[in-house]
Amino acid sequence: MSVQSIRQHSPTTLSSASWRDWSALALLMFPVLLVAVDNTALTFALPEIARTLRASGVQLLWIVDAYALVLAALLVSMGNLGDRIGRRRLLLIGSTGFSAVSVAMAFSPTAEWLLAGRAVLGLFGAMLMPSTLSLIRNIFVDAGRRRLAIAIWAASFSGGAALGPILGGWLVAQFWWGAVFLVAVPLLLPLLAAGPSLIPESKDANPGRVDVPSIVLSMLAMAPAVYGIKVAATEGFGLLPAALILFGILMGWAFVRRQLMADSPLLDMALFRNRVFSTSIIANVLSLFSLNGFIFFFAQHLQLVEGRSPMNAGLAMVPALIAMIVAGFVVVPLVRHVRPGAVVSGGLALSASGYLIAGAGDHSGGPVWLLTAMVILAVGVGSAETISNDLILGSVPAGKAGAASAISETGYEVGSLMGTAVLGSLLTASYQHNLALPAGLTQADAGRARETLAGALDVANALPDPARHALEAAARTAFESGVHVTSAIALALMTTAALLCAVKLRQVPVAK
Repeated sequence: MSVQSIRQHSPTTLSSASWRDWSALALLMFPVLLVAVDNTALTFALPEIARTLRASGVQLLWIVDAYALVLAALLVSMGNLGDRIGRRRLLLIGSTGFSAVSVAMAFSPTAEWLLAGRAVLGLFGAMLMPSTLSLIRNIFVDAGRRRLAIAIWAASFSGGAALGPILGGWLVAQFWWGAVFLVAVPLLLPLLAAGPSLIPESKDANPGRVDVPSIVLSMLAMAPAVYGIKVAATEGFGLLPAALILFGILMGWAFVRRQLMADSPLLDMALFRNRVFSTSIIANVLSLFSLNGFIFFFAQHLQLVEGRSPMNAGLAMVPALIAMIVAGFVVVPLVRHVRPGAVVSGGLALSASGYLIAGAGDHSGGPVWLLTAMVILAVGVGSAETISNDLILGSVPAGKAGAASAISETGYEVGSLMGTAVLGSLLTASYQHNLALPAGLTQADAGRARETLAGALDVANALPDPARHALEAAARTAFESGVHVTSAIALALMTTAALLCAVKLRQVPVAK
């Protein structure tokens, strides 16, 4: 029995198939939007959570990190589980669990309760994203429609990321911090109500047996490595993040060896022998790397250098995110005339151009250069991300859509974290190296000022006017020099990635 025969509706006519397919896609966008909003809205609730639940700094850190760690650890396993038991079934289980846990977290009596809820939320979140992308692969068997559906999927994710800071700030101001979590209920109710009838089920007809050791190894590979990257991004690269990343790499090596030897592997490593699949994964990772790395220092520039509020800083980024969404739709008909590999490599080249403008521009007169750079970079990311995801799904058998989607989602997580960790660490190192502190600071104040730009501005606020202005000017100059250095390194990386994709994907034909 083929995978396609498992689908519970048959596209006998263009109109009837189109109505059901696009209705199913509309329902699938709700969990995508939710996950994107949830990733960014929580930030605005943290101060109120700290005050209300008396959460410590460590607890706040884990409230943020617990979700991402569990999600990253389980993505591959959940993608495989969806292939086995049915992707729609897994999506509905995940949506039900996500809604219930979100309600429980909204009324958390203690910080420990909220922290535990975030970890459980990661479990159900890992069921959502791979399921949505793999269902798109099986609903839209026509390549052109699938490409447009993926553009809509990516647009929902980008739109949710833009909406998150604005919605989070408004909900906390108008209601209370728990309202941020209650957003899950109205967003998932349409899916739970209409999904069973409108979304066709699909799964792998011959999934093989469950490999528990591989599941454990995949978790031991992803969770420590992701946490090590997050520690490096926030605290600098040291012994702890190095040990965590090394342990994750070793477990990843053991995982790969087991997959190569197993009769029924959790992850079919043969997928990576497909040049189109593996190169598209790299393009996906580096697209998110470039975007999140840029947002990391642009957000600081807007808030600490320009003096904007977090919400205003989020609003300033909306034009770039709109440009990313528009680019994702524009490239759908474009690949009917231009080779997909050229679109992906061109998108990465645009990302490189964004970093070139950021590195060459004069930022003392305002954020114009950085805003321009981010719009250009966002157009590149939207172009490369949409087509690379289409190539990922189109290059694998339909029965492996869940596993392929999980790998793509893992690439999203790793690319986002690496962009912040690598470029953030480079920016911090350059800032510390170039900071010329004015005379007269105490040892404690000098130490705080050297750590971060935010620390330097806090120290400056407590100083009398001449010293305050001198420290602020020195700190901002050092930060901007770090932006130039970081942009130059990112430019070299993205240019190399564009050339790699141009070579590796050059034989992919024009889309039909």
